[in-house]
Amino acid sequence: MRVEKCFVCSAPIYPGHGMAFVRNDSRMFRFCRSKCHKFFQKKRNPRKAKWTKAFRKAAGKELRVDPALEFEKNRNEPVKYSKELWDNTVKAIKKIEEIRTRRQDHYIASRLKKGKEIRKLADTVEVEKSIHLIRPPAAALKQKKQMVEVVMERDVDSMDVN
Repeated sequence: MRVEKCFVCSAPIYPGHGMAFVRNDSRMFRFCRSKCHKFFQKKRNPRKAKWTKAFRKAAGKELRVDPALEFEKNRNEPVKYSKELWDNTVKAIKKIEEIRTRRQDHYIASRLKKGKEIRKLADTVEVEKSIHLIRPPAAALKQKKQMVEVVMERDVDSMDVN
C-alpha cells in the first residue's frame, strides 16, 4: 500500500482517496480534498496559507527535519535485494529449519521412548496376572483332563495299597 502526499497541504492520501491532476509534461499532482484542489487551480502558494505544512515549516512552527517524515519516505521505497544476499538468506533459513526439525524429532522420539517402555512393562505385568484369560480353553481342558487322570491314578494306587 503506497501512501501519497497532498501537493498543497502535505496530508497523507490513502489508496482510493483524493484526486490527481496530470499536467501536459506528465507531472502528477495529488490532492487530499477539493479544498486543496481549488487552492492549486487558483495558483496560490501553499507557503502563504496558514493551514498547510509548508507554511508551518517556513514560519518555523514545525521541525524541518522530522524523523517521522524521514521514516515515511523510507517506508514508501521498495527495498532492493542483491541476488547474492538473497541466496545466502534463503540458504540460512533452510539450514535453520532443518536443524529445528532434527532437534524436534529427536526430542519427541526421546520423550515417546520412555512412554513405550512404561507401557510395555505394564502390559507384561497385566499378561502375567491374567494369563488364564489368554490361554485357549482347549488347552485348559487338556490340563484338567491330565490333572483328573493323575488324581485318579493316585486314588487307584492308594486303593491298591490298602
